[in-house]
Amino acid sequence: MDMDTNKEIKKTQTDKFPCSSCGGGMVFNPRGQVLSCLYCGNKSEIESKEDEIQEYDIDLADEMDSGNWGEDTRIIHCDGCGAETVLKDESVAQFCTFCGSSHIVKHEEIPGIKPESLIPFQIGRETAKELFKKWLKGKFYAPKKVKVNHKLDRLTGVYIPYWTYDSDTFSTYTAHKGTYYYVTKTEVVYENGRSKTVQRRVRKIRWEYVSGSYEKYYNDLLVNASNNVDANIIEAIEPFDLDKLEHYEPEYLSGFTAERYSVELDEGWEEAKKDILDDIHYGVVEKIGGDTVRNLNIDTSYNGIWFKHILLPVWMSSYKFKDKVYRFMINGETGEVQGKSPISVIKTILTIIIILGIIWMAVVFFANR
Repeated sequence: MDMDTNKEIKKTQTDKFPCSSCGGGMVFNPRGQVLSCLYCGNKSEIESKEDEIQEYDIDLADEMDSGNWGEDTRIIHCDGCGAETVLKDESVAQFCTFCGSSHIVKHEEIPGIKPESLIPFQIGRETAKELFKKWLKGKFYAPKKVKVNHKLDRLTGVYIPYWTYDSDTFSTYTAHKGTYYYVTKTEVVYENGRSKTVQRRVRKIRWEYVSGSYEKYYNDLLVNASNNVDANIIEAIEPFDLDKLEHYEPEYLSGFTAERYSVELDEGWEEAKKDILDDIHYGVVEKIGGDTVRNLNIDTSYNGIWFKHILLPVWMSSYKFKDKVYRFMINGETGEVQGKSPISVIKTILTIIIILGIIWMAVVFFANR
């Protein structure tokens, strides 16, 4: 195994879930929300905690962070076949490369802020495949051949890391509120070489200085904490129902992969703040009223910031058509499918021709009335 000599190699302990009946590996089954044996079909319930999902003060985050992963290389040892596999830098759950056994890195082995909650997969692999086929068939502009001849890569269930943020905001603002009023203006115009007097209605704006305050509480602002997924696609499969969060248990990850966050907590907060400030701007303009607003200045303070580190379920894959790869994702809770697909040039041209034809007929119809 060829490794960078500058990297420290760490043996990483993992959780595995042997079947009590046959000793085979058990994985999480979304259909029954239980562990299922891959060999004998034995099922085992996952103990759930009843206490409330916790949120934490962002000022105390340093006390929860056990350090960065840095340049360390971590190795998982598979008791099933004896093989040792390099664990990807940001992986939390992984499969043995040689025998396929599922390994979930133990909490004490993962530096950083630990996830305390997740939404378990609600949709299994076969259902996800059917949802993809239905989605692809519904893509009107996709060539007919892609719906039949595409080659689907392995469909992988991945728990994607997210941050959620809560904050109680207080803003003060100053601005000029504009109210429209109208005056009648007399003008001389020329038509066919002759002058005539006409009256025209002109809009003007009456400006008024205003100031005030605006308060709003923000709850569970969701920020993707992964740099390794297509941001546009994963945003398109949202939302997730955060009321379905369960306390983190490694059993939920068995049979799936999981990723450690690559967007740090403070980076995520800066993203959340952009959404907050955009929303406050809109809210203040609505509060000011009038017809238009100018010279708006807003000063916002955050009276407490709280966060959660959570994992959300996503099925990920890609398919190949004419040597080009198209990626897609499926929300593992709701089944929403989004991704990219090829576009038929012929269908696009026919659509344009039809639209132009409708416009031409409309012009002819109204011209002859």
